[in-house]
Amino acid sequence: MSLEMATIIIDIGTLITSSPEIRGGRPHIAGTGLTVRRIVSWYRLGLTPEEILNRIGHPTLILAQIYAALTYYHANRDAVEVDLDAEEANVKIFEQQLQSKPSM
Repeated sequence: MSLEMATIIIDIGTLITSSPEIRGGRPHIAGTGLTVRRIVSWYRLGLTPEEILNRIGHPTLILAQIYAALTYYHANRDAVEVDLDAEEANVKIFEQQLQSKPSM
């Protein structure tokens, strides 16, 4: 088998997509519902791309997809950070609502 036949080229522009029907239009790894935001959350915790891939445990996910999500993040940092900040604010509001409910 020649090297030419064994080489598979992946267009990295196809690895990240967004669609209003999936995860509210947030960018995600194509073919999955795994958002860039989720990958970045783990990345911010100090996980390496390899550790993120192992944590996810998705049978068809490849390391290139994790790197594509991180590349998307670094290329669009402001937009992703706004989304992450909004998620954190929503979590805080939800936690406050839970704490303010009277116990039964």
